[in-house]
Amino acid sequence: MSAGAAQAAVRVLLVEDDVRVARVNREWLERDAEVQVVGTAATCAQARELLTALEPDLVLLDVYLPDGSGSELLRQWRARGEWVDVVMVTAAGDEATVRATLAFGVLDYLIKPFGGSRLAEAVARHRRRARLSQDTFSQADLDRFRGLQPGEAAALPKGVDVHTLERVAAVLAACLPEAISAEDVGVRAGLSRVTAWRYLEYLVRSGQAELAHLYGAAGRPAKLYRARS
Repeated sequence: MSAGAAQAAVRVLLVEDDVRVARVNREWLERDAEVQVVGTAATCAQARELLTALEPDLVLLDVYLPDGSGSELLRQWRARGEWVDVVMVTAAGDEATVRATLAFGVLDYLIKPFGGSRLAEAVARHRRRARLSQDTFSQADLDRFRGLQPGEAAALPKGVDVHTLERVAAVLAACLPEAISAEDVGVRAGLSRVTAWRYLEYLVRSGQAELAHLYGAAGRPAKLYRARS
């Protein structure tokens, strides 16, 4: 690798206790000549040490580790002011884990099993974000930093906030294949039932969710919502 390529390389720390999975992920990553896996940790303790010693650009972090939770490790890093880009790589797709992890600002969340192309996409997102890093953001800069397509945020209807929409969509995605009510979505997303209903209806209109009706004893249908898989 040339000196110029070495300077441009994305330095990755793998945190994964399954040796086979770590090897496969490393092979996928290093198909890109400008990605360098600088270290591999199998425990939370090792990950803490290597993050400080190696100062990677990107961390692939598993949730279930022998001596603790990757989600808790991420929380500790953020509390210490460690804002390294993190891609969560895990079999944990439950709603509580997904919400807790997203709340601490992961760059991406990959649910096992996934393919090499999806992992490459996560690395590409890191590169785009790294190029856009700056001290102060305009709204357009911030939208690009967050990975929104040009005009995507502006295209939302009046009264539909992109951050709230992401929270509602994340709740639905975490519940797949189940369909849930607006009231349940509100509880899980920290919103009122009416607000949750309004965002769910928008997701249905935009093709991101679908309706499922549940008929009770009185024969009256109740609206349930399901993310489109």
